[in-house]
Amino acid sequence: MHIVKKKSSIAAATAVLAGFVGMMAVQVHAADELRVCAGKDELPYSNDQQQGFENEIAKVVGKAMNRKVTFVWWTDPRYSVRDFLDKKQCDVLLGLDKGDPRVLNTKPYYKSSYVFVTRKDREIEISSWDHPYLKERSFRLGFLPDSPAKNMMLEIGRFDDMFDYLTELTDFKSTRNRYIKIDERKLVNDVITMKLHAAALWAPSVAKYVAESTTPLNMVMIEDNATRANGSKIPMQYETVMGVRHGDDALKAELDKAITASQQEIDAILKKEHIPLLPI
Repeated sequence: MHIVKKKSSIAAATAVLAGFVGMMAVQVHAADELRVCAGKDELPYSNDQQQGFENEIAKVVGKAMNRKVTFVWWTDPRYSVRDFLDKKQCDVLLGLDKGDPRVLNTKPYYKSSYVFVTRKDREIEISSWDHPYLKERSFRLGFLPDSPAKNMMLEIGRFDDMFDYLTELTDFKSTRNRYIKIDERKLVNDVITMKLHAAALWAPSVAKYVAESTTPLNMVMIEDNATRANGSKIPMQYETVMGVRHGDDALKAELDKAITASQQEIDAILKKEHIPLLPI
């Protein structure tokens, strides 16, 4: 009995020591790495093969910080902050709109715009929500649920005209309390096949597909003058930031410094994707 107790004591002490050593190893490792939460299947932004432009940007920033980048993959963006960043599964998220209140914002690392995508040979030259084409009920404009384009379609009284297309995009499922991934390439393809006259989309999500299309396409930045009936603005241009946990000011400062040092490399990655950039 005494021996058993002694063995138990030794085992317990060994376990505590091993745990302490393990904890120290994790801390040392953590100090040398930058854990980035990223989409597992969210091209052109990110995937678990690290083929997205945000994967590239994360590596550039990590290099500037002299940290090894490791990715932690999420599958539902609605929970990326709550279940990953806030629970310390990762240290930083990329691709957030400036002003996102859930996180401590870094400085912006790029600014871009929503765009109208059209076929060149159809000569549909639109750059503003004021264009008369957009008021015609027969003009089929593709857009995503919960986007500024959807808000504008509601404002100009055209949402119901495209409701059938929208439900088709979501496989006839409601997006309420549910994440339904929509591949923006479908909207670009529907412009190419003339199922749509145009599509209004966030440029970084489709620029690559527009550039790679064998059918010549136009991609025109939408003028940033859209307003609701009450006069409030519906922005078409957004600055993009990284987000860290509230209170992690040291990491934010380190990331800000790395973004500044890496801005030319970041711009090069974005230009390679054919993403139209605006001054920050």
